[in-house]
Amino acid sequence: MLIGDVARLSGVSARMLRHYEALGLVCPSDRTHGGYREYSEDDIRRIFHIESLRSLGLSLRDVGRALDDPGFAPSALVDDLIRRTRERIARETELLTRLRRIDASEPAGWEGVLQIVALLQGLGSQSAARRQRAALSSAEEVPVPVEALVEAALSESDTNVAGALRWALAQSGDSGAVLLAKGLGSPDAEVRERAVRSLAEMPEEEAAAPLRDALAHPDVMVRGYAALALGARGVAEAVPTLIDMVVEERNDVDAADALGVLAARPALAEEIACGFTVRLARGGLGPAARRRVAQALADIPGTTASRTLADLAGDEDRGVAVTAAYVLGIRDDGRPPVRM
Repeated sequence: MLIGDVARLSGVSARMLRHYEALGLVCPSDRTHGGYREYSEDDIRRIFHIESLRSLGLSLRDVGRALDDPGFAPSALVDDLIRRTRERIARETELLTRLRRIDASEPAGWEGVLQIVALLQGLGSQSAARRQRAALSSAEEVPVPVEALVEAALSESDTNVAGALRWALAQSGDSGAVLLAKGLGSPDAEVRERAVRSLAEMPEEEAAAPLRDALAHPDVMVRGYAALALGARGVAEAVPTLIDMVVEERNDVDAADALGVLAARPALAEEIACGFTVRLARGGLGPAARRRVAQALADIPGTTASRTLADLAGDEDRGVAVTAAYVLGIRDDGRPPVRM
């Protein structure tokens, strides 16, 4: 079969077939009387083998080794191909993500494109100071796509940079809250914490729904941050979690402060006092937990809180009894409570 026929059959151009011949990969078995290359069935079969191996990403040098070296083991080469392919896919995915983010920001011209690229590069910098500058400037002339801010916030370990990113996200609108809520499902506890802390600093109308959902999260840390944020905003659903936090000594001082804010509403003050009373009635709380309850009740008005404090003033543990008696005293004379 002549070279033109082989090219049509195999899909390999005549020029490439000549290149294969020059490299010694496949040589025509014969020549016609006119000197034209003539390929046998074995030659054509080898061409298809070459193309099959090339489709895997092998270089022509490796193809030749695979076909001609009896001792050539494919496993190491295939492993290397897998590694290189993954690296290439990662690079291409990163590029695609960057292009999509630039497109989402709808730049008016190339100057805008360059500014967005510079900010994206800043967010990915090894320098914490540069990442912080990029975060703080993201809400100014050219906004960084919110997906990039969320990704940076969920991966940031530097405290100052994380604060700047949370601030930038608070300016980003409700799409930022939606993306952060997805971070609450991460298998990484640090990512979940960054997500809920960022949500806690989002505007109330944007973050209220995902924070309410977070109150039922299996991670106690997520529930705690959500409850603190909601409690500070006067959301009654946070009360049970905040009571748990006081009893279990998880950010108990902040939780007690949030309960104090909620207790400004008489109905909630009664609910909070009853919640603590129920926890005490169940038993099983150690002296330290009972003392924390007494301290938290200092900010809760109403007769139920006073009765519970009176009971605690007779506690068998002297530290609990003294704390409860002190709180009762300052409630009676109207002095502001002091954390002990």
